[in-house]
Amino acid sequence: MNRSTNRVILVIAAIVAVIALVIGSVQPALAPGRGGPDERNEEAEEQRESVAAKLEALEAARAQGTLGQHRPIAAAATPGWAGELPYDTTADDWEPAIAADPSGPYVYALVTRYGADKPCPGNCPTPWIALEISADGGATWGNGVPLCACKGSGQFDPIIEVVPSTGAVYATYMNGFNVVFTKSTDHGLTWSAPVKTYGNVSWNDKPVLAMSDNGQHVYISFNGPTGGDPYAAVSHDFGATWSQSKLVDSKRYYFAFDADVAPDGTVYLAETSILYGGGGNKGTTPTATIDEHVFISRDAGATWEDHIVASVQPGLACTATGCSPDFYLGHIALSVDASGAVVVLYDGASVAGGLQTIEVRRSTNGGATWSPAVRLSPTTEEATSPAVESRGNGDVRAWWMQTSGGGNVDAWNVWYRSSTNGGSTWTTPVKLSDAGGGAAYKTPNGFLEVYGDYGELAITNTGKSIAIWGEGLSYTGPGGTWFNRQP
Repeated sequence: MNRSTNRVILVIAAIVAVIALVIGSVQPALAPGRGGPDERNEEAEEQRESVAAKLEALEAARAQGTLGQHRPIAAAATPGWAGELPYDTTADDWEPAIAADPSGPYVYALVTRYGADKPCPGNCPTPWIALEISADGGATWGNGVPLCACKGSGQFDPIIEVVPSTGAVYATYMNGFNVVFTKSTDHGLTWSAPVKTYGNVSWNDKPVLAMSDNGQHVYISFNGPTGGDPYAAVSHDFGATWSQSKLVDSKRYYFAFDADVAPDGTVYLAETSILYGGGGNKGTTPTATIDEHVFISRDAGATWEDHIVASVQPGLACTATGCSPDFYLGHIALSVDASGAVVVLYDGASVAGGLQTIEVRRSTNGGATWSPAVRLSPTTEEATSPAVESRGNGDVRAWWMQTSGGGNVDAWNVWYRSSTNGGSTWTTPVKLSDAGGGAAYKTPNGFLEVYGDYGELAITNTGKSIAIWGEGLSYTGPGGTWFNRQP
């Protein structure tokens, strides 16, 4: 889930009983295996504190009438875009994922939904993963439904992808601290029973997902024991069975943020590694460079190469309510086009504690070497959380979060650029977060805080971009998911 530890500071007397009942059902179900009970319990405690803080803030906003979109959106759409809209006008949604069918009009989006009614009776998850489907390229959407109304603890960190040659939809998410896989062959109407991907790994966090063009070979990366080491889970039978391998044994904490498979079957996993003190202490200020890794497999996941694409300094510390210092740090995005060219975007600073920028590197030889960095964002603003998608030969689209007004962290916006030559040169930036109001956290200058560790970008079958991200009052929230698209 997220990498920050939220602390419950104030308890509102009227909602104490409600929160206590909900939190009692969010005990993660952890698999047996190595990693040690202390490490598993530390991760579980972080998760419980995070959920408690978010639910408390949500109930306070609901009581004040400030939850979700509570006033009209007042802004003109950015030229060439339909205009920013909320994914759901009433929900507290966190860390969205999106995917588009390259051969049909379907677009799929997932969010982690807090504070909504449980999707089934008894031991049913809170929060839970909500799915919405568009059959017209994102112009209109169906109602949000549970991806899986499964018994168990809270659901977190959804990722969704479409198999290019078949249109089947694959998804992964965390049930407590267990990463599971599910799929649909009828455009998201029904889904298979979740399959465990983690084997004997005792806890797993923050999965990413990619597959071969025909969907047979499926790859999930997550971090786990000991102390945030990276793992790869691999299936060669369309997600039915899985094997696992640890990629690195290190004192660094790894975060998986993106993955893709080239047309020739080469697998790319984009991850960052952070050193906290002598190891562990996730959520504190890093004490060394942040390394941007691309793990590459050329034999369907049997072996892996570790390529450090860049090393950056830890930048501006987050000070928003509920935020740990490392929240803005250590994000990487990756995509492979139809020719096999790879592009990565990452955030980072040139000096410790300085403003971060977004940089791009690319490879045209299977990740053996990488180009010099191209900077996408200005040096005068704080930038974080890039997303990227590509298609064809060198058609690359990207967005990121950026402050407005000299690093003012109370005014964020989402900016978009594209490239037709694989990331060598880019168009002029345009603002996607063009709604200047509509929610308590939105102002004409931008929204108050980045909400969640990631958002995503997709390209529809007609070649249009659609972007999705989170905005909130603070790290703790509440907030919501918003999207914009090219009509």
